[in-house]
Amino acid sequence: MGTLLKQISPLALTFGGASISGEGRGYGFGDISKDQSLALLQYAFERGIKIYDTAPIYGFRTSEQRIGAAFKKIREKVFIVSKCGVCWHDNLRVNMSNDPKIVTKMLETTLKDLASSYVDLYMIHWPDKNVDVRVTMEVLSKAKLQGKIKHIGLCNTNLDEINKACEIDNVEVIQSELNLFNRHVVREMFKEIKKTQRSFMSWGTLDKGILTGHAHLERKYDASDLRSSAPWWKKSNLDFKFKKYKELKWILNKYHITGAELAVGHNLMYDEVDQVIVGMRSEKQLDEVLQALQNKIPKEAILEAISIIDDE
Repeated sequence: MGTLLKQISPLALTFGGASISGEGRGYGFGDISKDQSLALLQYAFERGIKIYDTAPIYGFRTSEQRIGAAFKKIREKVFIVSKCGVCWHDNLRVNMSNDPKIVTKMLETTLKDLASSYVDLYMIHWPDKNVDVRVTMEVLSKAKLQGKIKHIGLCNTNLDEINKACEIDNVEVIQSELNLFNRHVVREMFKEIKKTQRSFMSWGTLDKGILTGHAHLERKYDASDLRSSAPWWKKSNLDFKFKKYKELKWILNKYHITGAELAVGHNLMYDEVDQVIVGMRSEKQLDEVLQALQNKIPKEAILEAISIIDDE
């Protein structure tokens, strides 16, 4: 049978919904109109993308609302992933809480915004040190019995959280950051993921444009692009990453490949990875990523890239 997401989609690409929510603020990557977003989502579906990843914080509900509007008439033909836990106050100050009351309210709002009676995969976005994951899982398990959630998953998690969560209900999907610069999940979790036959989705596949060269030191970002102001972006070792990307260019030239092909090829090198999440903002970008999936690059290119990055 295979893992859940392998059964859902033979194409290993998930559409990252943060890319279509920028002017809604929250977590987004610059202005894109509703009409542009809906057209892009329709194009993605036509090109064979079945899985769409979103969350309330992506544009303060904008992403979920657009995905809901795009697929309202063909709801059964797509697989929508959303999340709970990252919320915000009336002044839009972001908060993190997996409190049962907050999670219950977030799920109901998500269903409303998606214009759907259910979410295919509902995930706890981040661990909350103040709330035992089993308490949150009780809420999700109940919602699953009610048909509001079809499958449960955990994002940005660890083995201890997974084991505790499974005391309450089955955790079918794990989502975490994975790219050439951040490979900790390979060391820490892949053995267990393979053993338990869970699906794994990688976010940060292109490291927000760094691995394609679209993000660089000289680039100026729109105010609605989180890279213009987010403290975590400015603290994410950018000088090191931009320096290493320049060093990686000789590999791109040597093997006649693109940065997207190298980044996607790296993640899909691991058998545990069922889906790579990529945020695309135009048909051109989407076509480039699909091409990257189709062009299988030599494993030697990936290993040489890892060696360059790990060489201090």
